[in-house]
Amino acid sequence: MADDAPLPQPDQVEGAPHPRETTVLFGQDAAERAFLEAWGSGRMHHAWMLTGPQGVGKATLAWRIARFLLADDGHAGMFGPPDTLDMAPDTPTFRRALALSDPRLVLLRRPWNDKTKKLRTEITVEEVRKLKGFFGMSAADGGWRVAIVDAMDEMNGAAANAFLKLLEEPPEKVALLLVTHQPGRLLPTIRSRCRELRLPPLGAEPLAAAMTEAGFEARDQAQALAELSGGSAGEAIGMLTHGGVDLYRDIIAMLSSMPGADRRRVVQFAESMGARGAEDRTDLAHRLIRLALHRLARAGATGRTPPEAVEGERDVLMRLSPNATAARHWATVMDQITARVAHARGVNLDPAQVMLDTCLQIDATAQTAAPRT
Repeated sequence: MADDAPLPQPDQVEGAPHPRETTVLFGQDAAERAFLEAWGSGRMHHAWMLTGPQGVGKATLAWRIARFLLADDGHAGMFGPPDTLDMAPDTPTFRRALALSDPRLVLLRRPWNDKTKKLRTEITVEEVRKLKGFFGMSAADGGWRVAIVDAMDEMNGAAANAFLKLLEEPPEKVALLLVTHQPGRLLPTIRSRCRELRLPPLGAEPLAAAMTEAGFEARDQAQALAELSGGSAGEAIGMLTHGGVDLYRDIIAMLSSMPGADRRRVVQFAESMGARGAEDRTDLAHRLIRLALHRLARAGATGRTPPEAVEGERDVLMRLSPNATAARHWATVMDQITARVAHARGVNLDPAQVMLDTCLQIDATAQTAAPRT
């Protein structure tokens, strides 16, 4: 990284605007309304836990709430809660939050390591201790002070314990906005001291709108991306960038020929993953293979198929996973492949060979789960 290059931000999807730049939130009206009703009723909790899959708008909502509280003049709730958290980007509050220059706002995230020139893998206890000083200062105008943690999942054990102490005795007019993708990983004592705002996966329409707002036009692939990304705009942007829908179409086409897949076709697919610069595409291919196996297992276990991500998927799922016995085979191989890929990545095995082994194991499982008659 060049000395004058901007530092990477751990709370930003590559290629997309940072959540604090985003002016519109799509598909999460219920969560926003729940916050506004609590604020308008005078039951403002000091700590809010924003939960849901990664990339559905949790950080965007956190920044909307933060700007709203920072702009509060103490009279905004006299006539009931407002209808929205919208704020024009040319307002002083929005500009200060965008520049991280508001003295009543602090952002806690994984820090940059000057020695390694990389982002740290965890939020450390040193970062959490900065909040103690921040909370110890009183706002000159008596307004709200806001701390955003993005994401709580990334705190190490020492940091989480230090954070818990802050939660136990919160100062007046301090709001903690905790973004978390996996709330079950947090200390129960932290969860119990927070009010939860749950943000569900985005459907095709709000997902397409969120991607358009971020500068990615994908309305013609919106349904496929909603299925493949689990309703995550962040994940969908990555899939769009690396041709995820076409890649999943190739995976389903390969599954459609199983058992007894064309060896030449399988080898060609695997070798494409070993090309120079294909690392991101290879990672995506492995995620999509796991997704296909998960959908196979679910189809066999429930007797129902999810909405098609690509044409012809339903027929493939029903043929290869016709019953609960087949579903167990697919669930087992999914776990085995996930473990093998993680091991291969750790010891730096040839990605093409790993992909070939993966495809051949899937073909063998197809023979067991749904042998051709």
